[in-house]
Amino acid sequence: MTDNPFAAFLKMGQDMAKEFNPASETFSPKGFEDMFPTMSKDMMEQFMGKGMNPDGLDAKTKLLLTLHALTIMGASADVQIRLTVRHLIEAGATKQEIAETIAQAAVFGGVPAMTTAMKIATDVMEKDASS
Repeated sequence: MTDNPFAAFLKMGQDMAKEFNPASETFSPKGFEDMFPTMSKDMMEQFMGKGMNPDGLDAKTKLLLTLHALTIMGASADVQIRLTVRHLIEAGATKQEIAETIAQAAVFGGVPAMTTAMKIATDVMEKDASS
């Protein structure tokens, strides 16, 4: 064992994951988001937006805030960004709104995070446009 308890717990978690599912060692999340269906605009509004809280934020605004936070986190959540952008498109967000949200996050998360998130979002929007 090491003197660093976090390293020991990390190793223990990795060993446990290998025992539960040996294939997880080679798992790649690329394309994983395609397994999840896009919720309809009405469903998102009912469960995430004003349906549950009429005086609160709408679903599109909440999704824009989520995209902003994911970008600030370093845009390391590729799958989550792809899912969020896909749902933003369904919720009625424009490409301009999505791009501005990501660009504004550069102030807090840095230009590299913004660049990565913008590439991911562009990929999703181009895929959506060709569908």
